[in-house]
Amino acid sequence: MDPVRLNERLVVTVGDITHEDVDAIVNAANSKLMGGGGVDGAIHAGAGPELLEACREIRATKYPDGLPTGKSVITPGGQLRARNVIHTVGPIYGKHNGEEPRLLAEAYRGAIRLAASHGLKTIAIPAISTGVYGYPKEEAAKIARASVESALQEHPQITEVRMVFFSEKDAKIFLGCE
Repeated sequence: MDPVRLNERLVVTVGDITHEDVDAIVNAANSKLMGGGGVDGAIHAGAGPELLEACREIRATKYPDGLPTGKSVITPGGQLRARNVIHTVGPIYGKHNGEEPRLLAEAYRGAIRLAASHGLKTIAIPAISTGVYGYPKEEAAKIARASVESALQEHPQITEVRMVFFSEKDAKIFLGCE
């Protein structure tokens, strides 16, 4: 699937987020920040040991109990094309007493806010919480799209958010929601 530009600043594409040439890629991280499966594992593998070391430092100094759901932190990108990785923890569906939509929205908005606060212009984001965290893809897509569009209005310095999906089917779900 060729990239689809929804507006001047929001692009939908299918591919491997670790190959995106942007200022930052977003890692759908777990709270431990030590790598894991899916996107998290791929980002850690691609970035190399510098990323794990930066995450260990964050855990040792700022979040000893783990990064809370909905929060975001930034690290260098290590060996990735992206100069930075923004780690955000999405909600595990059904485990947050009905707060899942708010927490998922904050994961997206917080990642974009953090990118803007660091003077970054371009950011690539995966579908947060829709893998092993079990968030229904259609519902997550609506929240993601509304959150990203809202964050772009709040942060005009961000020139492009690239939503990077693992499959064409997932990209089409995002494209079909409004």
